[in-house]
Amino acid sequence: MHYNFRLFWRTFYRSFFASQNTPARLTRKRIVFLALFYLVWPIGSLFHWFFFWLDDILFPAYKTQPIEKPLFILGNLRSGSTFLHRLLSRDSETFTSLTTWDIYLTPSVTQKKITQFVSRLDKKHLNGFLHRLLFAFDRATLGKIKIHPISFFQPEEDENIHLHIWDGYFVTFLFPFMDEFPDYQHFDEALTPAHKRRIMSFYKSMLQRHMYATGKKYFVAKNPAFSPKIETLVEFFPDARIIYLARNPLDMLPSTVSWINYARRQFTDPKEKWLYLDEIVEMTRYWYTYPLKYLDTHPSPRHLILNYDDLIQRPEHVIRSFYEQFGYPDKPGLDVIVDEAVKETLTFNSDHVYSYEEMGFTREMIIELYADIFERFGFDKREPLPVKAEKHSTHIPAAD
Repeated sequence: MHYNFRLFWRTFYRSFFASQNTPARLTRKRIVFLALFYLVWPIGSLFHWFFFWLDDILFPAYKTQPIEKPLFILGNLRSGSTFLHRLLSRDSETFTSLTTWDIYLTPSVTQKKITQFVSRLDKKHLNGFLHRLLFAFDRATLGKIKIHPISFFQPEEDENIHLHIWDGYFVTFLFPFMDEFPDYQHFDEALTPAHKRRIMSFYKSMLQRHMYATGKKYFVAKNPAFSPKIETLVEFFPDARIIYLARNPLDMLPSTVSWINYARRQFTDPKEKWLYLDEIVEMTRYWYTYPLKYLDTHPSPRHLILNYDDLIQRPEHVIRSFYEQFGYPDKPGLDVIVDEAVKETLTFNSDHVYSYEEMGFTREMIIELYADIFERFGFDKREPLPVKAEKHSTHIPAAD
């Protein structure tokens, strides 16, 4: 059993009995969230773990399912990883990923098999009625979220899968009592070997279940939160391909501050507008330096350090290059896939409105904080010039 019961109890206790003067103070909004969460989540967890147990009985072969050439996209938050992940996932003949549906509703082999059976019945006997119903529900719920395009049926960051064991960085978005949590932001260097093994063994088993149930060949995941666990990741997936995406800190930092505050604010009701600034600065600096140091000291054709600007300016060229480098089959229709991904990104309207000045930063301060990153990648330090939008621009304005 991988579940972190102690942490689950501590977050429960802090929520109700020691949340005063924290971002998760007990306001009406927070009480409503906690009531709904503790009404649904424990029952849902028991439900999922029952099906995990059924997997061992009905489909034990998943435990030996190979994971060949998995591709992991790392880097800081808000560095283009969602764009690249969604783009690659459009190449469904080559890649598969965990969707929001897979992560939260059907994480087990048994649940996926049941869903596949119901889907076939729906297409054959109901003319896709259930399918249309689900998509309408999806648009009315997750479609309203403005972090980035979210859907039950779109690939999502599978760091979320660790919610099933209550032992991962994303738990902090629901319960931001940072002093209660292990130091996930420095995973490789901060956690004990046994703790790292428990977390990564569970993660690997979830990928094996998915690959076994879907029959797909290559897995692709984007996980900025895996940047501090790159060494453990390679240990558990020695055949892994790794892309590290680097974006200009002048763009990355304010976007990350906005994203983390937006995400945690969905579940909490803090008084202040911008929180966690010291945490985010320290974390983002480390998520630049640590994985880059690892990749520098472990040169391999299975690794690629990619400048965000190169990806945005020449996406098809970049992708074709690493398909060849990593040993993935050539994709003749890649130009169409790239065009579709760019159009989807350009049509999405994020509700992130912010500037680093209102967060308390200056341009000079950010340049100094990340001086080594500016020097290494040659990122522009100047104030951006006003740019008039063009009809055929391939610029990707809202990166994640």
